[in-house]
Amino acid sequence: MAKNVVVIGAQWGDEGKGKIVDWLAEETAGVVRFQGGHNAGHTLVVGGKKTVLRLIPSGILHEKLDCFIGSGVVVSPEALMGEIDELNAAGVKNVEGRLKIAPTATLILPYHIALDQAREASRGSGKIGTTGRGIGPAYEDKVARRAVRMVDLFDTEKLLPKLQANVEYYNVQLQHLHQAEPVKLEDVLAVIEKYAGRIKPMITDVSRTLYEKNQKG
Repeated sequence: MAKNVVVIGAQWGDEGKGKIVDWLAEETAGVVRFQGGHNAGHTLVVGGKKTVLRLIPSGILHEKLDCFIGSGVVVSPEALMGEIDELNAAGVKNVEGRLKIAPTATLILPYHIALDQAREASRGSGKIGTTGRGIGPAYEDKVARRAVRMVDLFDTEKLLPKLQANVEYYNVQLQHLHQAEPVKLEDVLAVIEKYAGRIKPMITDVSRTLYEKNQKG
């Protein structure tokens, strides 16, 4: 097998990407997810148990394997921790110890979800069928350089004004373009406070770690 193997789909769902990655994982030193959000659904059946993964790389079921969420992924804290809890309940060992998240990965927050759903509602008969999970708006923030990233969880003094600015920016669109309810800053802070303590230990310099793995062969 080559030193690095990349699995890329042909731009539609239900292709079996998760199954292929799970199969290849038996011969690898790590599995990396490099883009996307939690609207994927990789269904795996191992030992008669069905597991659906939407955010965490499917290699996580191999209990000695490290899994990485790269900079290009947009991460919902609720979805991430919910998936981890499901894996823990299913008996998968050391999930949080083996999962590494890039500090530059973007967080999906309540204002992303609100705008995603408000836009879809405003389209009427022209709806595009989005999952409404905030993935598109989170990528917009990434490109516009206003995203809240994993690394921001370590500096609350800088994080708060960043969140305030984003909430104001999104509320203008929600209220004046889509006649939707505004998002409250305290609701955004509540999400961060609920999950930050569990997420921060998993934040790792993914690029350097992968480079070092390659150097070691």
